[in-house]
Amino acid sequence: MNTQPSIETRLWDYIDGLSSPEEKSAIEQLIESNIEWRRQYHELLEVHQLMSNSLELDEPSMRFTQNVMEDIAKYQIAPAAKNYINKRVIWGIGAFFLITIVGFLVFVFGQMLTAPAATGGGTNALPFNIDPNKLNVGNVLNSTSTNVFLVINAILGLVLLDMYLGRKKKQLREQL
Repeated sequence: MNTQPSIETRLWDYIDGLSSPEEKSAIEQLIESNIEWRRQYHELLEVHQLMSNSLELDEPSMRFTQNVMEDIAKYQIAPAAKNYINKRVIWGIGAFFLITIVGFLVFVFGQMLTAPAATGGGTNALPFNIDPNKLNVGNVLNSTSTNVFLVINAILGLVLLDMYLGRKKKQLREQL
């Protein structure tokens, strides 16, 4: 049984013309002398002839490419990113976050400037003359009110963005 794949492989190489001249002469001698090789050779030769004569490849219809292109044309192709990204939206988002950060900094500095006066340390004539020993920044930045302020601003910004993009999407649908 171990010789069966070897016989078949060698015979296929012989039929396809892939074997060397020495191997060709050896296989021809085996086909003439050995009955098993001859029987196997005739079976494989029949299969080879059937495959080469009666097997036709299925080809698509002449309109196949045109049919596919017509089906694709039914759907709207996505526009380039430059067309559907509105620069005013990007600038609006940037301005929102910039205003939020500036508001937060004003709040923090306002709390820091009033903190020494509330503890009885006196008031400063100029807001830039800040004594670092009297400031307690940890109370201001870790407070619950600061966290709530930031979360509410973030949620409002996302809601505003969603409303704007939803309106734009609705306008695009109405145009189609």
